[in-house]
Amino acid sequence: MHGELEVVASVPEAFTSVAADHLARAGGGPVFFSGGPTARACYEDLADASGPGGTRTVPWERVDAYWGDERCVPPDDPDSNHALTRAALLDRVGPLRSVHPMFEGGDPEGAAAAYAAELSGLTTFGLVHLGMGPDGHCASLFPGAPALDIADPGRPVVATVDPTGTNPHPRLSLTLPAIARADLVVFTVSGTAKHDALARVRAGEDLPAARVRARRVLWLVDGDAAG
Repeated sequence: MHGELEVVASVPEAFTSVAADHLARAGGGPVFFSGGPTARACYEDLADASGPGGTRTVPWERVDAYWGDERCVPPDDPDSNHALTRAALLDRVGPLRSVHPMFEGGDPEGAAAAYAAELSGLTTFGLVHLGMGPDGHCASLFPGAPALDIADPGRPVVATVDPTGTNPHPRLSLTLPAIARADLVVFTVSGTAKHDALARVRAGEDLPAARVRARRVLWLVDGDAAG
């Protein structure tokens, strides 16, 4: 596998420490958010720690919120990563410098092109937060999907679907070359359901998550996932 692996007692608490330290050192900057139950737990912990009355100082007023993948659903839909992140974190820590929803309507291909244009002014992608599915997917880069093989750095966002149909909705996702522009990629992996996929990544299998590269890649995993 690529990057550093840390087995931690609490994935949300470890994520909070890493994310808060990164944003403090960087003075804010771009953060690409994720979705799913582990991400929600991480964002709730980060909000508790860095919101009003918290113990961590994060310069939220200099943070720019983006998303690494999104379902093509309205921003307030229960399946929306944007809605999850707002409820768990953004609405609890005060105003950010900017917030850039990944999907706000229209056809997926057009939305992907629009978001790519929105990212064009970024010199770095800062912190990219990723989870991993039981099939080894990350962001919305699924095994067997053509989106996984995009190598053009000039195409940072792609419209995609899960070829197996297991994960519903058309999606938007950062491509692997776009993720590689991050200063720090943090994977958060929790629970026994992820054990097999993590073992396969660690063994060197060509799963989507194993293809991620960046300036630094950090895997925060709990004992259930690590086995």
